[in-house]
Amino acid sequence: MHHEEQRRMAEEAIEGGTESPAQEAILDNLPPLEALQGVEREVMEYDVVIVGGGPSGLSAAIRLKQKAAEAGTEISVAVLEKSAEVGGHILSGAVIDPRALTELFPDWKAMGAPLETPVTKDKFMVLGPMGQVSLPMFALPPMMHNEGCYIASLANVTRWLGEQAEGLGVEVYPGMAASHVVWDEPSGRVKGVVAGVFGIDKHGKPTDDFQPGIELHGKYVFIAEGVRGSLAKTIIARHKLAEGKEPQKYGIGLKELWQVPPEKHQPGLAQHTTGWPLDEHTGGGSFMYHFGDNYVAIGYVVHLNYKNPHLSPFDEFQRFKHHPAIAEHLEGATRISYGARAITEGGFQSVPKLSFPGGALIGCSAGFVNVPRIKGSHNAMKTGMLAADAAYEAVMAGRAGDELVEYQAAYEKSWVYKELKSVRNAKPLLSKLGTTLGGAAGLFDLWTNHLTGLSVFGTQKHGKTDAASTELASKHKPIVYPKPDGKLSFDKLSSVFISNTNHAEEQPAHLKLIDPSVPIRVNLPKYGEPARLYCPAGVYEVLYADEATKSEPRFQINAQNCVHCKTCDIKDPSQNIVWTTPEGGGGPNYPNM
Repeated sequence: MHHEEQRRMAEEAIEGGTESPAQEAILDNLPPLEALQGVEREVMEYDVVIVGGGPSGLSAAIRLKQKAAEAGTEISVAVLEKSAEVGGHILSGAVIDPRALTELFPDWKAMGAPLETPVTKDKFMVLGPMGQVSLPMFALPPMMHNEGCYIASLANVTRWLGEQAEGLGVEVYPGMAASHVVWDEPSGRVKGVVAGVFGIDKHGKPTDDFQPGIELHGKYVFIAEGVRGSLAKTIIARHKLAEGKEPQKYGIGLKELWQVPPEKHQPGLAQHTTGWPLDEHTGGGSFMYHFGDNYVAIGYVVHLNYKNPHLSPFDEFQRFKHHPAIAEHLEGATRISYGARAITEGGFQSVPKLSFPGGALIGCSAGFVNVPRIKGSHNAMKTGMLAADAAYEAVMAGRAGDELVEYQAAYEKSWVYKELKSVRNAKPLLSKLGTTLGGAAGLFDLWTNHLTGLSVFGTQKHGKTDAASTELASKHKPIVYPKPDGKLSFDKLSSVFISNTNHAEEQPAHLKLIDPSVPIRVNLPKYGEPARLYCPAGVYEVLYADEATKSEPRFQINAQNCVHCKTCDIKDPSQNIVWTTPEGGGGPNYPNM
């Protein structure tokens, strides 16, 4: 695909409100780096290769080994994780529904799984600029209550799952980023992935530490990269897995971990809010969870279909913490960690076809988050287990490289499918009607689904992509955010510092521009170049030769700051930014997040 053709396809896609084929297929069309031209790699063969050591990937690996142990057989499984350690890139609220974990390990409590704080109090508030109203919990449908759920660090739960997987004989490879799909041409079957490419400089040339990586081939390859994974995008595009589905929708979740004085700690409190500081037609809300060692996990989610390109999700989060109902929890506390991550919000309507020749999409690579419940890890784990069941039976039957149609069938009969179907209208109703009317209509729909299994709204559509939802800057007033006070609110760079983010400085930038001229030629005059605002880590800047006159603007990418949230890949109105995997081991490292 030539450069001009990529650009034309991207522009047509945005005008039509669809995903950009050029943006999705970019990994297969980037010119090879000089260091990788003509290289031969070692090949390792497995029964199942899993890309991503998160809850879904590790649950799949564990299930495969459990089934083999029960049957007295063997199955070889490899898990590739781009973070330097398992769990290092995992970021979630999190209130965890233990349903899937209980299926995987019925005795998880005795085994020491770090689900340490049961929810003891639910609270849901609507915030105004200086006041708040608490909604009675009895008005919310049962699925939005958190009885039986646990407040925990999903990063630490994932680390624990990694230990269990290794104990069962799974080969877990942290610090090994899977950068490309290995296709079986011309059929397009996925036969493996390339992982562990290291030692390439900014110009694409090999350094003294150069390693060409290895190819891991599997009879089946599970893609468990999480939200907006680069390999998943490529596979979905090539095999048209999203055909006939609604566009995937996203939010950005920003989170901080605070340690509060003991007298401020309320273990088991799960508090959620909607409303201020966002306006009526910008979706989002907050979470605050008290757990563990005097920890308060506090975060904010902004739905990425917002219209105003002047909006900064990071700054909305910082402003939110100054509300009296929130600030009182953080008085005398210390902020100890920060992170950000995109969230799949499309739900039932946006789940793509799950199997493709040679493998399957599991977890957030497909998108199983339940938006009203603000939960998804239980669904991610269960889909990994369902795919594992299908792959195990296929391998034992001597199959390889075909489609695991049994996984799709199992999903459609599962409690994951039933749960997502029952909440399918919550997100589109909010998008179309706004926070107040959409929230009320959504609650009505959740109740009718709960009581009758039916919806008076049918199945609502999402419509535009989040990128295409961005309106021209001229249609909106710029937002003036208050300066951070260094006590409750902070700037981006000091926040990135406590996320422990780091990348090898000499590697090629992992944030690619399809057309390098677009940020200044198109995005700046039309949208005010929103990348500098929607990025929660200060990766993107517009710099001027003369700041006073705004002359000679240029676009700068500070890839070193990237916390791997993928928001740029999703929200760029020109769909010109493509997130690709950096060297393994790079990015944030989230302790207790």
